[in-house]
Amino acid sequence: MINGLLQKIENPIDLRRLKQDLLPDLAAELRSFIIDVVSVKEGHLGASLGVVELTIALHYVFDTPNDLLVWDVGHQAYGHKILTGRKSIFHTNRQLGGISGFPKRDESVFDAFGTGHASTSISAVLGMALASSLKGDLEKQHIAVIGDASIASGMAFEGLNHVGVSHANMLIILNDNAIGIDPSVGALKNYLTQVKNGKNPKQNNIIEALNIRYFGPIDGHDLPKLLKELRRLKKIKGPKFLHVITTKGKGLKQAEEDQVRYHAPGKFDKSTGQLIAKSNEILPPKYQDVFGETLLELALQNKKIIGVTPAMPTGSSLKIMMDALPERAFDVGIAEQHAVTLSAGMVTQGMIVYCNIYSTFLQRAYDQIIHDVALQNLPVIFCLDRAGLVGEDGATHHGVFDLAYLRCIPNLRVFAPLDEIELRQMLYTVSLGISGPVAIRYPRGRGIHTDWKKPFQKIAFGKAKCLQSGSEIAVLSTGHIGNSVKKALGYLPEKNWKKVSHYHFGFVKPLDEEKLIEIALKHKTILTLEDGCLAGGFGSAIVEFYASQVSKIPIERLGIPDTFISHGSIDVLQDLAGISPEKIAEKLNFLLLY
Repeated sequence: MINGLLQKIENPIDLRRLKQDLLPDLAAELRSFIIDVVSVKEGHLGASLGVVELTIALHYVFDTPNDLLVWDVGHQAYGHKILTGRKSIFHTNRQLGGISGFPKRDESVFDAFGTGHASTSISAVLGMALASSLKGDLEKQHIAVIGDASIASGMAFEGLNHVGVSHANMLIILNDNAIGIDPSVGALKNYLTQVKNGKNPKQNNIIEALNIRYFGPIDGHDLPKLLKELRRLKKIKGPKFLHVITTKGKGLKQAEEDQVRYHAPGKFDKSTGQLIAKSNEILPPKYQDVFGETLLELALQNKKIIGVTPAMPTGSSLKIMMDALPERAFDVGIAEQHAVTLSAGMVTQGMIVYCNIYSTFLQRAYDQIIHDVALQNLPVIFCLDRAGLVGEDGATHHGVFDLAYLRCIPNLRVFAPLDEIELRQMLYTVSLGISGPVAIRYPRGRGIHTDWKKPFQKIAFGKAKCLQSGSEIAVLSTGHIGNSVKKALGYLPEKNWKKVSHYHFGFVKPLDEEKLIEIALKHKTILTLEDGCLAGGFGSAIVEFYASQVSKIPIERLGIPDTFISHGSIDVLQDLAGISPEKIAEKLNFLLLY
């Protein structure tokens, strides 16, 4: 419920009308409001709770949106959204048709830059500041709020390197809570810890060494101190850096104590903070857990196996191996480029490296895939978690481009398992030795089998499987989305489903060309299905193959259209994209009619 001071605030102008001594009360109300909504609607919790005071202070001191404010990563911007005109619709956060869970330029003038991926704020804000200078707008303020995990990324350092030789009127605020989604790692994290503990002398300041004036560290939950410091820094021209110490999950005891789980906890009791218990029903495992458990099983048998992830050990389940074999499983922080080339370096020395990266984040290391891995034909095993539509995180996180951006790379083979059993078998198969790089893509969420832990069996590379034989239409699918075909067939009248064949093409590259020729000889029409983009994806590969053949069989394609897909539940988004079981059935009925 919205009441008290928060009820009166529709925008930062209303905020600035409050007396300063009322701001701590507003902070308590804002924190409570975030907890009320997220406990029911779900979303990112801990990060936004940690910056409530900082959010209020920034909008109180600076003239937003005229002064430009960028949040990095944007999942800490819930308080910002509530104070900038989206309070009444905040309950729609991350739902279809509702507001985004991240800053989004076309959603509000207060969202100066979209930030769903980490470490972009310094470059973006520097660009804004330099543009303002060129336009003669020398009084405009430019602020980047960046987390201590985000600032360890290479792109952030590239930005800092440029900031240090500029005269840009910008303020970089380091929100230092020692955790991203998982605890922050690396030498920079250790350095920041020393700074917080007062163990680093002024002359050893890494920010000052880059020619950027450093201030802090200060308590990010002390509003009077924050306001005083921000007002002072507002008057200082040029690049500035403010080190702010916050507690992720501040104000909710469980979120402070278990910061990893309460990053995005799902539904919970807002009064106690306890997570809502899940059903006791035995469910199929998540693909991520199948990956994590299988990799540990293989690693215990083979000392050459290594796991690498850029800051997603819990989400990817590599943490299972990290806990058991910490010397052979590496979290390298938000550094996808480094993760890929680190893996490449290891395999040159005979190691078997599983580089686990979310599909959407592997995009950030595209040159490394080509230059450091594929060009040298190094057998790095890319495990692409969160492939396909991922749901409520929306356009910045959907893993729908990997089939298109990977299958065009020479030497790289691409595999998408139909289920978690096939994922397990492929993880085993590549552990036996491969001649070049392989990408294994699999979705977020659960598989379809509760008895997935089968004895290991080797998978034959480049072979497709016939799952159902029919007489007229051949459905060619790749990956987990193929399970929707079986459901779709259940919506067809018996006389129709008997006319449909279904083939699973686990290998998008290399394609099973013999099977494709066989399919063309037996059927009248082909329908391809994928949970990736239609442009350049699996269906395109099929069309390209048949274009080179004498047989010109008609081909229809289902997949993600040429647009960015918004946020919402996976089932609803699949329906909108035309790849839900119901939409597949509609397409089949139409094709069988003509």
